[in-house]
Amino acid sequence: MKKEKFHIEYVFDKVSKRSLWNHLTTPPGLSLWFADYVDIDGDMYIFSWDKTQEYANVISMKPESCVRYKWSDEEGNAYFEFRINTVELTGAVTLEITDFAEPSEKMDAISLWDSQVDELKRTLGV
Repeated sequence: MKKEKFHIEYVFDKVSKRSLWNHLTTPPGLSLWFADYVDIDGDMYIFSWDKTQEYANVISMKPESCVRYKWSDEEGNAYFEFRINTVELTGAVTLEITDFAEPSEKMDAISLWDSQVDELKRTLGV
């Protein structure tokens, strides 16, 4: 079945873009909320959970703005992306996540992102 793209947006009050960016792109930051352990080998990120490892390439990056990863075993055009924006009216920082999931798994994927971002907010003190 073909995966569908979806977007989710989260608001982070009183968080600097730089701090959020570090949590989205550095091994120490990603290890706090996304995976148990993260390492980098060139453009390849190695994500570890328990005894499982997954590999993702950075396919595009705009510092402190956007990073797009593609799982090495993912076929087709699917990727996951973190985009940092600022709400002009309030000055709040938002994190927009783009991901792909099969239609039957979309709600589970959103729920997983919700719980992961809750952990991210906790590590950022929000």
